[in-house]
Amino acid sequence: QVQLVESGGGLVQPGGSLRLSCVASGSIFSIYAMGWYRQAPGKQRELVATITTGGSTVYADSVKGRFTISRDNAKNTVYLQMNSLKPGDTAVYSCFAEITPRVLGVPTDYWGQGTQVTVSS
Repeated sequence: QVQLVESGGGLVQPGGSLRLSCVASGSIFSIYAMGWYRQAPGKQRELVATITTGGSTVYADSVKGRFTISRDNAKNTVYLQMNSLKPGDTAVYSCFAEITPRVLGVPTDYWGQGTQVTVSS
């Protein structure tokens, strides 16, 4: 069983910072892309950022210059550093990873449980 465990969400004031972490564990052969989506109530889920094993990154226009995605391949962990947070960043943030498990043997998308980020004064 492959599992993604997220941490770091919470409540912050506008202009504040949070760092989200997501650790992949289990019987893993390899991991390609890792990243984050977010979804606010009544809105469509949107891609926030992704990063490949080689370090290539993609960001949503709304977070460029404020958020930074990174990963530690040795720890199977992806991070999202969020600075200069705005009320519009309020959403449930979900971690994902494209993983080839040792048992299943084919690339599969896995998701974390989601963590709430609330930006409010």
